[in-house]
Amino acid sequence: MKMVILDSFIVNPGDLGWDYLKRYGELAVYERSENYEVAERCRDAEAIFTSRTRVLGEALRLCPKVRFVHALGTGYEMIDIDYCREHGIVVCNNPGYSSESVAQMVFSFLLELTTDVEGFRNAARSGLWTGMEEYRYHKFRHVELSGLTIGLVGCGDIGKRVAQIAMGFGMNVLATTNSRTQGSEGGITYMPLYEMLPMSDAVSLHCPLTEKTRGMVNGRFISKMKDGAILINTARGGIVSEKELYEALKSGKLSGAGLDVTSPEPPDKANPLLQLDNCIVTPHISWATRAARQRLQKMLEDNVAAFVSGGHIKSRIV
Repeated sequence: MKMVILDSFIVNPGDLGWDYLKRYGELAVYERSENYEVAERCRDAEAIFTSRTRVLGEALRLCPKVRFVHALGTGYEMIDIDYCREHGIVVCNNPGYSSESVAQMVFSFLLELTTDVEGFRNAARSGLWTGMEEYRYHKFRHVELSGLTIGLVGCGDIGKRVAQIAMGFGMNVLATTNSRTQGSEGGITYMPLYEMLPMSDAVSLHCPLTEKTRGMVNGRFISKMKDGAILINTARGGIVSEKELYEALKSGKLSGAGLDVTSPEPPDKANPLLQLDNCIVTPHISWATRAARQRLQKMLEDNVAAFVSGGHIKSRIV
């Protein structure tokens, strides 16, 4: 089987290997591929692996041998699912590989936005200390998480891990999903979105980017959120209307935001969100710890082995 990795640098910038795939056939590895290069590079391929390079029907039509397309991650919006379904091409992804890492980033954002560790550090360096007349508590963010409520929009592998960590901090956990908006399970109370928002001190997004969720976090969504709440997005940038988020952060409607994703990526250097003190933007990195990328590669190998042997593929989409 001839295999092509279109954009290897995202998952493996050089600290991991790809040799394990060679036991399943011939492997061509490209660090980066433009969308227009897909057809030429995959013309004789039977399997394609992609992280962000788009694999569309117009390219696949020129690659008649392709039988297997694998997303190098959880999201697969860059793959033409309809074309693959119509032509019997198997599509897989890697769900759950980054749950620990992304959940950790959610709380990195939440802790940074509620606890001004850098401010305290600078105070100590400048000679300020609690008990001194010049020290003023109100000048520093220092909010206790215990007793606060976090609302999860989407509650799959990552959302559930966030919920577990939140409970460890003594937080109340609410969630809403496409399939569940009532009842309780595992310490999580499920309810409709617009009931959850005004009850949540922090809202964390863990849903896929679909036509239904695109631009979902807009003016109406934000208006239903509790005044002074925090928004965290480690899902997809297109879920959030950045203009309306900026206005909410600037006005004080929201006290802070942590964004690991933007739309587009990378954001324009003039994006006003990058200039706000109460908005933390990171470069879509929450998933990319070495441990998470090693799990991704193990899941990838398992799926390739199952495809080659005709066995059951655990994370098959099509």
